[in-house]
Amino acid sequence: MPGRRSVVDYSLQRRAVLADVRSGRTGLFEVCDAGPYLTRAARYHGRQTDVPCPVCRRERLTLVNYVYGEGLGHVSGQAKTEAELARMDAAQEEFSVYTVEVCRGCGWNHLDSSYVLGAEPEPGRQPRRRRRTATD
Repeated sequence: MPGRRSVVDYSLQRRAVLADVRSGRTGLFEVCDAGPYLTRAARYHGRQTDVPCPVCRRERLTLVNYVYGEGLGHVSGQAKTEAELARMDAAQEEFSVYTVEVCRGCGWNHLDSSYVLGAEPEPGRQPRRRRRTATD
């Protein structure tokens, strides 16, 4: 995605977690704990990769993107496909994307990366805040 800014890669943290699993300091139940919502999001909104699961090695990992931002309203916290992210990047104010890798077989999941998309705020201008209404 061309508009990515403030990219954070969590691969070093992932490597440390996997080293703890392999050494026995961390149990599989602690890292293979994908909930039903995450598994369902991986199935319907995720993008399957060619990377095998580092735990079970049977399934390929799926990447799921979650969006968060003040200007997103009810969309904040939802899983989005790459195509939806591209449309949102062109139409929305600045928002954050968190990409989670998930194994639909064993339940392994880990934060892969995070980045910012959307229109960059103008220097010196405060971002618009959503007004609360009586129904909020």
